[in-house]
Amino acid sequence: MRGLASVFRVKGLDRILGEAERQPHRLKRVLGPIDLIVFGIGGIIGAGIFALVGTAAAGDAARLGAGPALMVSFLLTGAACAFAGLCYAEFASLVPISGSAYTYAYATLGEIIAWIIGWDLILEYAVGNVAVAVSWSGYFCEFIRGFGYEFPAWLATDLRTALHTPEILAAAPRVLGVPIVFNFPAVFIVAALTVVLVIGVKESARFTAAMVGVKLLVLGFFVVVGAFWVRPENWHPFAPNGWAGIQAGAAVIFFAYIGFDAVTTVAEETRNPKRDLPIGILGSLAICTVIYIIVAAVLTGMVPWTELNTAEPLSVAMRQVVGADWAAGIVAFGSVVAHTAVLLVFQLGQPRIFFSMSRDGLLPPALARVHPRFRTPHVATLWCGVAVAAGASFASLDEMADLCNIGTLSAFLLVCAGVLVLRYRDPDRPRPFRTPFVPLVPILGILACLYLILGLPATAWLRFALWFAIGLAIYLAYGLRHSRLRGEPPAPA
Repeated sequence: MRGLASVFRVKGLDRILGEAERQPHRLKRVLGPIDLIVFGIGGIIGAGIFALVGTAAAGDAARLGAGPALMVSFLLTGAACAFAGLCYAEFASLVPISGSAYTYAYATLGEIIAWIIGWDLILEYAVGNVAVAVSWSGYFCEFIRGFGYEFPAWLATDLRTALHTPEILAAAPRVLGVPIVFNFPAVFIVAALTVVLVIGVKESARFTAAMVGVKLLVLGFFVVVGAFWVRPENWHPFAPNGWAGIQAGAAVIFFAYIGFDAVTTVAEETRNPKRDLPIGILGSLAICTVIYIIVAAVLTGMVPWTELNTAEPLSVAMRQVVGADWAAGIVAFGSVVAHTAVLLVFQLGQPRIFFSMSRDGLLPPALARVHPRFRTPHVATLWCGVAVAAGASFASLDEMADLCNIGTLSAFLLVCAGVLVLRYRDPDRPRPFRTPFVPLVPILGILACLYLILGLPATAWLRFALWFAIGLAIYLAYGLRHSRLRGEPPAPA
């Protein structure tokens, strides 16, 4: 029983903050509130609105489509993220440490729950970035196609598609009779951004700001031009598959909201984290929700919802409805830029999760090393770059997006629960930002996340169960024995 109880050891907030201050190699505090909002928007607007919005509206073999009621799906998902965002904001101001939800769980729910959240966050950032890299490759090929160049299919295709497409296999070169098929553009962009992230976080912030400006201009271009081609009859029937379709659509486009919590992973690089982190989280979430609803309204008004199940719905709408390849090219370029920003923000977040878990002894100590010149977690950044590039070389978008969604929703749910637990255990601790209407907001956040999880297909649940089992085995084999809290009694309930 004592061994079982030890996995629920809680690492107190005072200890977490004290250890972070005593670290011999600390990260550089250079980010302000505008940087954080930019990172938030950079992480949120990407593959979800440029690619998966079509699947959410039209559905596919595994789920119903929301139809024009996609606008309601965005509201539903935005509300769920708002509840979680308010809980994140309280924790971020209270525990301004790079570990994000992992660190919050360690302070409230115990080591095993913290490990589970940390393992889930790999699904959000690393596995999510595999999906974004694959989508980036698709839009990049679409963009250069506008200049008359056709990228070789065997160099820009996931393995599953290639195995079911004889012409791709026939065109691929062979080594010892084995066809060579992989997604080169996806690997290239991940490698390039990994180098940028090793160099420095402030340089990454400037790069992200430039990309955010471009993609907002492109989405504005789509809305302004597309508005002239909206046909109100395309919005009827508004919800062709009822609430089931709206729920399924909300579960899909949840991927479009992932990223606002990445703001918390740069807490140790923020000048005034107690004030600026809530601004970055809630500000970026509010701005992106408004943008999403407007884009969804224009898209479903331009094209009948049944025709939107395509990997590049915004570009296709421009080409088919407006009839202008140059307009589709602009949208494709904006998507390439948007995806690049998301990739950078997610590749920024994942190493910092590993960085915090390594400092606690749950992962090998090499992952906590800081570059002596650039002051970035370079070892963790390089390892994440290699892992994401390897996954993006052969994986498909839909498989990775569903797995990313269920992992992230699980993490959000536990963060909401953590606010309730800490309010009970430590009600008098000063909180620079307080989640309003507790316990109502955290409970609504938990219920909303559960509702969206139920909208995911059964295959996502099966993959998540396998992922959970692998993570638990690693914790029992390594993390439990190397934890810096080993031998200490569990905190009292």
